[in-house]
Amino acid sequence: MAKQTDWQFPAEMRPRPEDWRFDLDGALDAVVQLRAEIPEDAFTAQILGTERVGNGVVIREDGLVLTIGYLITEASTIWITTNKGTVAPGFPLAYDQTTGFGLVHPLGKLGLRPLARGSAASCRIGENVVIAGHGGRARALRATVFAKREFAGYWEYVLDEAIYTAPAHPQWGGAALIGSEGRLLAIGSLLVQEKVDGGLLQGNMLVPIDLLEPIFDDMLKLGRPRRETRPWLGMYTTEAGAKLVVAGVAPGAPAERAGVKVGDIVVDVAGEKPSSLADLWRRIWRLGPSGTPVPLKLQRKSALVDVQMVSADRNDFLKKPHLH
Repeated sequence: MAKQTDWQFPAEMRPRPEDWRFDLDGALDAVVQLRAEIPEDAFTAQILGTERVGNGVVIREDGLVLTIGYLITEASTIWITTNKGTVAPGFPLAYDQTTGFGLVHPLGKLGLRPLARGSAASCRIGENVVIAGHGGRARALRATVFAKREFAGYWEYVLDEAIYTAPAHPQWGGAALIGSEGRLLAIGSLLVQEKVDGGLLQGNMLVPIDLLEPIFDDMLKLGRPRRETRPWLGMYTTEAGAKLVVAGVAPGAPAERAGVKVGDIVVDVAGEKPSSLADLWRRIWRLGPSGTPVPLKLQRKSALVDVQMVSADRNDFLKKPHLH
């Protein structure tokens, strides 16, 4: 995960106010720094660390901050810092594992104008955009949308259509994708590498803002969307050519309890062969909500192994926030 350090983009990589039809500096001021501290015994501490630094975007007049959820998952303490140097504690209000969005409520006045939300549907491939981290123009990047397509993550995560931009912003977590009309179109999630013309293109994957609207009210009221929780296995799986290989298992998760091993190859789910990582997760989710039995056939070295596990709700493994 990218760490916040004293750096700046070269002037030629930054957006210039005269190139945009909106108040660039006003939009950039809505992007804040988030610094989260996570207990050492938290479920996500080993993978995501106990100190997480990234960005968030003020999206409401009361200072509500939208970010990418992994920054604040299981956080015991959050500090919000504005471009003007205002610092306030924050409370991790909500996290949605399906989209990846997180919400932070400031426990103090930030004094910021919110960034209006737009629609990623208005963002075209080839369009110039701004990828903004906390720090104003010095940490804002002129970028181009090079793809809009499906994304599948090894941690049991799928987006039907993510946004991909280049060049890469080095502090992508929670960064704002600001479109040509000065509206928030997506939130930064990952660094990605693409093979292009024999070379390697580095860019960012961002989560479209459109996914927030259907769940926004539930996240504010309940801390998570009001929907059936998906079955979760804790089986970190990657694509290796045409094979789906288990790269790790979460401690105490259903996959570990069922005896799944690193290096196992997933052959089928409930008797059907998945064609891709995204197809694997979707086939598991279609079996039913969390708690549903999930039958897998695995190839382990030269043998085939049938595994039956009872899926879980991932949220049950996570520490819950407390107001002190």
